[in-house]
Amino acid sequence: MTFPARRTGRLSFGLLAALAALAGAGVTTPAAAQGASEALQALRERPPEDEVIYFLLPDRFANGDPSNDLGGLAGDRLVTGYDPTDPGFYHGGDLAGLTARLDYIQGLGATALWLAPVFRNKPVQGPPGQESAAYHGYWITDFTRVDPHFGTEAEFRALVDAAHARGMKVYLDIVINHTADVIQYRECPQNDCGYRWARDYPVQRRGGLDGEAINAGFVGDGSDQDFARLTRPDYAYSPYVPAGEEEIKVPAWLNDIGLYHNRGNSAWYGESALDGDFSGLDDVMTEHPRVIEGFIDLYGSWIETYGIDGFRIDTAKHVNPEFWQAFVPAILARARAAGIPNFHIFGEVYGFEPGELARHTQLDGLPSVLDFAWQRSVQEAVAGSLGPDRIARVINADPVYAGGEAAALQLPTFIGNHDMGRVGHLILKDRPTISDRELLDRTTLAHAILVLGRGVPVIYYGDEQGFTGDGDDRRSRQDMFQTLTPSYADDRRIGAASGPFDTGADLYRRIAEMTAVRAADARLRRGRVLVRTADQTPGILAISRLDDGGETLVVFNTANEARTVNVAVETGSAEWRALIGSCPARASAPGVISLSLPALGYLACVAESPA
Repeated sequence: MTFPARRTGRLSFGLLAALAALAGAGVTTPAAAQGASEALQALRERPPEDEVIYFLLPDRFANGDPSNDLGGLAGDRLVTGYDPTDPGFYHGGDLAGLTARLDYIQGLGATALWLAPVFRNKPVQGPPGQESAAYHGYWITDFTRVDPHFGTEAEFRALVDAAHARGMKVYLDIVINHTADVIQYRECPQNDCGYRWARDYPVQRRGGLDGEAINAGFVGDGSDQDFARLTRPDYAYSPYVPAGEEEIKVPAWLNDIGLYHNRGNSAWYGESALDGDFSGLDDVMTEHPRVIEGFIDLYGSWIETYGIDGFRIDTAKHVNPEFWQAFVPAILARARAAGIPNFHIFGEVYGFEPGELARHTQLDGLPSVLDFAWQRSVQEAVAGSLGPDRIARVINADPVYAGGEAAALQLPTFIGNHDMGRVGHLILKDRPTISDRELLDRTTLAHAILVLGRGVPVIYYGDEQGFTGDGDDRRSRQDMFQTLTPSYADDRRIGAASGPFDTGADLYRRIAEMTAVRAADARLRRGRVLVRTADQTPGILAISRLDDGGETLVVFNTANEARTVNVAVETGSAEWRALIGSCPARASAPGVISLSLPALGYLACVAESPA
């Protein structure tokens, strides 16, 4: 399939790629330098709501350099972390491979890359017999360097530069809540310590209320002077660092055992949700002034050094609000000073109610959060378990976010991910006996609601090739390249695809059509959102996107049979044309348009008259 050249500023992406190739070959011309500068400036000026994000795990995407598969280590898989037959170990994907595949991603219509963490990780961790590797990137020991399994800092820079040359942004997945599991507790050698609550183990006593008095005068007011009194970390457990790992973390301040809560594994509610270890991972004391200062400097330097365009924040809900209230303004200021005025920050808040998500924008000051409420409502609608009215309720709650409805347009939306599983798998959970045709149609519909609905769509790598997976976590993290993992090789596929990175795959072509429509219609990205129809049982969802120039109407049929429906529109929206599907040329009456949709179908129509 051939895609027309998209344009950013004054240069086509094809020309930008050529300029990048010249630069990579050491050829720099005044015209090339000026063109690259103009393209980068145009990219910087794009608001976050204009993007289509492509999310991937570098280890599972493309192997461009087999020499780094072992991460520079020697030994078996428990040393190197490399075993491409096991879904819990490194498989060989890297930054060089990703850079070589940017044309494939851009052809899908993606304008921004979101990479799972690329920082240096502890290669293998876990109790004996249950070890797994850090292929996913979330067990960080060195926050300043690229993990050798993925490549080098120079290759990361080359990736960012190559993406920018194509007009694509790069969002980096960052972690603040925890580090790799390094700190151990003497009371539980298997690192399975339960959470010890502050009411039972206050920081002023060692090992409980009746213990030795320690940390005299500490009250936790957040000041440097107060935290200087917190000299003993053994109030709940007796933490220690195993021999040989005393200086494993970078920056060096992260090796201070007193900068962690050391209360054992989270119970996932109350104070433990903030202060507990995340399944054994060392929980950072993010209320400490040294930690706040350190992370601002650390992540600010990634912006200044590489010119990245945004952060996705892992486990954001498990960090105290005061940290974000300091971190977010400081990072946005660093980005603006680096010439990046639209730096996009969005946090992971794993919760399915808009109020819970919005709380972290109102209280924490996070500019945006991943829209888990949207994910769940779309999943239920396309699986046919509920009607699309829940999607309408999610949209109608947009005013609760800090910044209101306008801010909600910047919420990244998604329909499946690396933690909960792929959308195809989620549909199959509800409909295990579904036909191949219906599975393709329902998955297509899910992507249509994602791309043409409200928010910034996030496409999970591999979904465009019809991946389903067998479940959540590692069972949804398939190899895009030829896999050696048996549990991946036998997955059910959605639609036709001839092989890895097939731009002719059914879902690739369908998603590319949707993203092209979104890119061509500013209302689908920035227009005011108005729900027109939302059935309580499987059926019709109709949404208008409005601005002063007209109205764009998107309509989805989640029912398993064709539907004809009358939809309310603006009275000035009299003449219509189709963007996707079949639309009547004129309204049926002032303020009404009559539409017919096939089973599990969708369409997009536009009226250019003022709304």
